[in-house]
This record gives sequence, C-alpha cells and structure tokens, in this order.
Amino acid sequence: MTNHVEFSAAAEADFAAIAALAREIWHGHFSAMISREQIDYMLAGRYAPENLSRYLDAPDRWFRLLRLDGNLSGYFSCALTGKPGEMKLEQLYLLAALRGQGWGGRMLDEAETAARAEGCGRLMLTVNRHNADAIAVYEKKGFRIREQTVADIGNGFVMDDYVMEKTLA
Repeated sequence: MTNHVEFSAAAEADFAAIAALAREIWHGHFSAMISREQIDYMLAGRYAPENLSRYLDAPDRWFRLLRLDGNLSGYFSCALTGKPGEMKLEQLYLLAALRGQGWGGRMLDEAETAARAEGCGRLMLTVNRHNADAIAVYEKKGFRIREQTVADIGNGFVMDDYVMEKTLA
C-alpha cells in the first residue's frame, strides 16, 4: 500500500534517475513494438541532459515526476503546442509493476490540470499505434483518435503513431 504520493518538477539532479527509469520502462514495454536499436536511439536522444534541461524553468513545458513512498515510479511531460488552446502530453511512463492501479490515470489528471491552468481546452498526445494497453487507457480517460502519423525520427527509424486528443471541460 502506498502511503505517500508526490508529484514534483524534475530538477537537474534527477536526470540520471529519469534516464535509468526510462531505460527500464522502455526496454520492458516497447520491445514488442519496436526494435532494441530504435529504443536505444530514442532513449539516447530524449533523455540526454541537454534535452531534459529544456524543461527546467521553461514557461511552455513541464516535466513532472511521480514518487510513491519516496521512490521514483513514473513521470510525464507536457508542452504548449503553439496552437491556441492546445497542450501536448509528450510522454507518460510508469513502472510495469504499478500499471493497472490508477497511477497512469492520476498522471493524466495532473496533465489535464496543467492544461486547464494554461487556458487550454484540448490535450493531445501521440501513441504508438500498436500500444493497445496505452490506447485503451487514453480512450477510457476520454481521448479519441484524431489521425495516424508516420514520422521519420532519423537513423532509419520511424514512429508509427496515432494522434489522440481530448476536449477538456
């Protein structure tokens, strides 16, 4: 049973722990959807200190950590898209052992709160179109598929995603 739940902003001192958590989550979850090489390529870019530092003290993007009983257990990030009234949930990841317990939903609720605080009426995200579990969670929380995209991310890799969105009340 979890006694203490904390959402906090990421700090530079968290970068190594975030990268380690990402490696654990991504290799455990995405290996059935994309190659190990693509996972490693994406992790190397996304979780490099210079990329994580873009979230520190930025007025248009946020990176939040979920700690359960003091242990880093998940994280999510959001950014304004530049389209009026729209925020993007850039990432939302949770340890496998904690899935199905409502923590992903709690992180989504936090992202929606951040979007509303910025005056946004839409929250959108991209999700690998083969990630059925995540898609089901997003649909349960009111997201709908807006379109399908295939994006070249370099090094011969692509992201084959759905763009999903939710209108915020």
